[in-house]
Amino acid sequence: MGERLSELYPSMVGGPLWQMYRQVLAGGAPGQVPDFRYAEKRAGVVAESLFDVSVHRVLGGLLVWWQRLDEDQRRLEKTELLGSLGWAEYDLATGRSEWSPGMYRIFDRDPALGPTSRAEQSAAVVPDDYGLREAAWQTLDSGATSDVTVRFQPGASVKYLRILSDIARDADGSPLKIYAVVQDVTARVDSRTAVERLSDQLHTREMSALAEHRLAGQLQNLIQPVPRDTFPLAGLQAMVNYLPAESAVQVGGDWYHAQTLPDGQVVLAVGDVAGHGLEAANGMAHLRFALVAWLSIGIRDPETLLGHLNRLCWQLKITGTAVVAVHDPATNLLSWARAGHMAPLLSRAGRTDALDRPRGLLLGADEDATYPVVTPQLQGDDLVLFYTDGLVERRAGSNELLGQVKQTLSELSAQPGDETLTKLRGRLYYASPDDDTCALAVRVLL
Repeated sequence: MGERLSELYPSMVGGPLWQMYRQVLAGGAPGQVPDFRYAEKRAGVVAESLFDVSVHRVLGGLLVWWQRLDEDQRRLEKTELLGSLGWAEYDLATGRSEWSPGMYRIFDRDPALGPTSRAEQSAAVVPDDYGLREAAWQTLDSGATSDVTVRFQPGASVKYLRILSDIARDADGSPLKIYAVVQDVTARVDSRTAVERLSDQLHTREMSALAEHRLAGQLQNLIQPVPRDTFPLAGLQAMVNYLPAESAVQVGGDWYHAQTLPDGQVVLAVGDVAGHGLEAANGMAHLRFALVAWLSIGIRDPETLLGHLNRLCWQLKITGTAVVAVHDPATNLLSWARAGHMAPLLSRAGRTDALDRPRGLLLGADEDATYPVVTPQLQGDDLVLFYTDGLVERRAGSNELLGQVKQTLSELSAQPGDETLTKLRGRLYYASPDDDTCALAVRVLL
């Protein structure tokens, strides 16, 4: 108290902090000296320290705040070194990355080179772990924190890196930055027991499956968004109901299409590509977009359309089933053909039966397969349901669900009205544990 700065801290005189004191005292505006390094020659005090110093003029004197930086930095550096840790921050707007010293040690990289690019990091991932990398991105995209262990090969040796990452977002929910804490767990992985290794393998497969499920689901939603409400077609009222499998890791290849064509006819179709996951979703995309393309150039005959879809499946080496129908609102004739698929259900005045089923081999089984067309006559207030097998089939082999669906249709067709399809959506909820379910229902308008 009462001592002079020049006597207490003689090394400050004339230096940048000394000049800042004088400037603030004379002008009144606050000042700051960041990363001020102070050297102390007296015993009992840390010889060299780093501070952020802010200076304010108060009551004719100076109020000075010294915020110590180096102790926190030293703690962080020692923690990183002891725990084989590092942290990284990636700015999604600018593309710039910031690394802690520990990251450079983990990646065996000279700090003078700066952080590696995202492309370089991706190239260093062991190919068998690409699915885990994708799982991490999918987890972040869903809003959750990602925690994965991925193998990298930044140099001659492979390292197991545990990466805990999350995303910072703005008020609108848009992602701004990615924060990650990385730990080199190679030594721990090398010393694991067989049981621990098996547990990690199961976790890896689960993460990869969940990522694939999410990607396939996104692909399905992009290709064929499901309308929430009923929608009009020429001479028809339509409704689509799509139920994902109850199993979190199963995504099927179910698809539908409903469109009023330029000539006034209406095309109605459902299909199911064999298998699950991204392969099935990819096959579904090929078939649905191919059907739309052939319709756009004037192809209307269901037999011809199924023939084209069959040859496409043959070329893609996939199999599937499908029903394609064309409704003429002027005559109420429904021309339809099938490829290994269940026949649509027709419900009229309280009675429900499957339409007479023509022959038709599943898609992709025989390149030269043919698909004959049948043409039943529809009436006003008829309900026609096109559906995939997930609605009525279970691995247990019970036929009870088909009977329940028929009973539901019969009850609704007995008292037809504008809300018939809305009621049907609420009651047609038989989620399969093993397969997706797609149902396309239409009511013939009077």
